[in-house]
Amino acid sequence: QVQLVESGGGLVQPGGSLRLSCKTSGFIFSAYVMYWFRQRPGKGLEWLSTIVTAGDSSWYADSVEGRFTVSRDNRRSTLYLQMDNLGPEDTAIYYCAKDDRAASRGSGTQVTVSS
Repeated sequence: QVQLVESGGGLVQPGGSLRLSCKTSGFIFSAYVMYWFRQRPGKGLEWLSTIVTAGDSSWYADSVEGRFTVSRDNRRSTLYLQMDNLGPEDTAIYYCAKDDRAASRGSGTQVTVSS
């Protein structure tokens, strides 16, 4: 059974940082390109980042380029998203996914950026 479980969200002040984790099981994590998405209040799903299987190449949406960093630990079957210089516009539910349409994703973790 494929499982993706996001964690690490919470309330943070503008300018702050958070590190999200996505623990996976039920599939060969190291064989999959992985993705992060988010859904802001009242908006659709937004792609944020992609990381290749070996973790040595990644891509970012313009909205997070230079502030977010994706990484992975294939030994632990875990995906990460380091988020720095957060702003109110980053308030959203964040999801990790094993496909580029986010059809197979976790239940998400809430990130709220507010003073």
